[in-house]
Amino acid sequence: MLIVGDYVPDFTVSATSCKNVQLKALKGHQIVIYFYPKNNTPACIIENQDFAANYSRFRDQNTIVLGVSRDSLTSHECFKKSHVLPFELISDQDGNLCNLFGVLKEKQLFNKPITTVARSTFLINHNGLLIKAWRDVSIKAHVHDVIDYVEHYHSKITASLTTALTTAPITAPTTAPTTAPTTALQAGH
Repeated sequence: MLIVGDYVPDFTVSATSCKNVQLKALKGHQIVIYFYPKNNTPACIIENQDFAANYSRFRDQNTIVLGVSRDSLTSHECFKKSHVLPFELISDQDGNLCNLFGVLKEKQLFNKPITTVARSTFLINHNGLLIKAWRDVSIKAHVHDVIDYVEHYHSKITASLTTALTTAPITAPTTAPTTAPTTALQAGH
């Protein structure tokens, strides 16, 4: 199970819109990944709609939002379409991603043990470091707590970069480079 301060190992998972989400391909963005128990249940509908309603605020902070449950991709596609969700949903039917983040829990239903997903959200920074975990959350103000934290964290990073750029000494190179520098290009997201 990952804890805050761990680097999240690379993973590739199936998502809606016929996409495969690979963590290392998202480097340079913050990632909010939230786990919820099941599509089309009242609390999960509310949570997904709250993330959708705040999607532009997340995007303004260079943050990608991904929802995860153990539902099938077919179920996710229908759920995404019916609730007009602007982000991808990940199908984790085998539970590997749920296990990585430690969100599976046992509970009793009609005196029988079942495994379910504990509603949880994680914030991964632009370098793949897990910087915040919200576990076993209530949906009431959860999305607003997450976006407030993301905005605060992003403003701290922006401020520290601005300070570093404005306080760095400017020096002239002692010798001219003999070859032109090369730049690696990456495909857009």
